[in-house]
Amino acid sequence: ALSAIGYIQVHAFTGKARIPLQGVAVTITDLSGSAIAMRLTNRSGTLDAPVEISVPDVSAGQTPDTGILPFADVNLYARLENFEAIEIENLQVFPGTLTIQDLSMIPLSELPDSWNKVEIFNTPPQNL
Repeated sequence: ALSAIGYIQVHAFTGKARIPLQGVAVTITDLSGSAIAMRLTNRSGTLDAPVEISVPDVSAGQTPDTGILPFADVNLYARLENFEAIEIENLQVFPGTLTIQDLSMIPLSELPDSWNKVEIFNTPPQNL
């Protein structure tokens, strides 16, 4: 199958105040856990450039019998010291499309009982 490129950009900020967070370690992996990209957010809470992800070509989406889904599934992990870690599972990336993932990071000081808690978000498949 032909492959195309889709893009992921993140927007990391503190939960309530929505203040941009610099230095958030963002790791994007395929579903088997192999790292595709590791980046740090900048002062505006975003990545200096979107991460490129190989996805099936858009034409794959037009033929129902191929069984090829016209998007790639990836997992995204975000970590910053003194903040709750975030895991986003099955994030969908489409060809030629920029996917923007908000990362609302909660300071651990606001979560006294959950020092090692990880917030996991699972994205259900799109009805295409």
